[in-house]
Amino acid sequence: MEKNDKIYVAGHRGLVGSAIWSLLSQKGYNNLIGRTHNELDLMDPVAVRRFFDSERPEVVVLAAALVGGIMANSTRPADFIFQNLQIQQNVIGEAYRHNVKKLLFLGSTCIYPRLAPQPMPEESLLTSALETTNEAYALAKIAGMKMCHAFNRQYGTNYIAVMPTNLYGPNDNFDLVGSHVLPAMIRKIHLAKCLMDNDEAALRHDLRHRPVEGINADGDISEITYILNSKYNIQKTSLTLWGTGTPLREFLWSEDMASACVYMLENVDADGPDLVAGEVRVESTNFVNVGTGIEHTIADVARMVAAAVGYRGEIHFDPSKPDGTPRKLTDPSRLHRLGWHHTVELGEGIRQLYAWYLDK
Repeated sequence: MEKNDKIYVAGHRGLVGSAIWSLLSQKGYNNLIGRTHNELDLMDPVAVRRFFDSERPEVVVLAAALVGGIMANSTRPADFIFQNLQIQQNVIGEAYRHNVKKLLFLGSTCIYPRLAPQPMPEESLLTSALETTNEAYALAKIAGMKMCHAFNRQYGTNYIAVMPTNLYGPNDNFDLVGSHVLPAMIRKIHLAKCLMDNDEAALRHDLRHRPVEGINADGDISEITYILNSKYNIQKTSLTLWGTGTPLREFLWSEDMASACVYMLENVDADGPDLVAGEVRVESTNFVNVGTGIEHTIADVARMVAAAVGYRGEIHFDPSKPDGTPRKLTDPSRLHRLGWHHTVELGEGIRQLYAWYLDK
């Protein structure tokens, strides 16, 4: 990849896409292209083709997707499979038609079976049933990754895929319903701390900048506290999170993920079913896990967030709500062999993300 290559980052405003864009810029890549959803609807095949016709990107990073946490995946499965399949079909198809020389597809480790061996190696893909709560999203991501592999096999393209573990970082989604576990936890615990400290100004400031359905930031404080309690289980002295708190999860700082993606773009290519970096070759069917290889229980993560926020209340769990996959730890050894390792540990990342949240 050359510094003057025209690089299209699909999803350049999102959690990972924005971090990839920033890192590419820092490294001197000066011909970056991005479009917001209002500027380019990636579900519209005609619009996507016109975009590729006019811009002619040489490298594509497909970081655009409909994403969400366990509640969003459970309640909107049709959206997650249909929209993601449509985005992938359009972008990967036009990349091929326009002779894009390299494409990086971002998947997710939810592609692996619910009861995959732990840590999860790449070869465990499609060996048993998926987790039902995010099956629709997982199937879409499997299809995207397999599409890249199929184009490589049939046409000799250079399309590679990365399967990141749970991501968090700047520009994350902090919506109380649709976000992933860690940003949702940070916001809930922050709001609980505002209630505990009787900090009405901070509470209203948060709700004004990130509105919550049914809550008017300028309304009566008793109404605000009632809705936070009744709908989201956020109270002055305690809060309740979904599930048992026992599932094990791995988390990767989004800027580390961007580092892995740029490393792959600069150093790793598809060669048949393998990935190669210089003299190093790994069997991977053109995709690799990206993670830390380190896991924590959800309850431990909640305690880490509470410490970073300064929340002193009790944290309870509601076992009537779904846990999702009991354990989901990646085996990042193939990517390690290709030459990349993570740098930010979870405790430090949580502190950085909460500081970012307060600043923004």
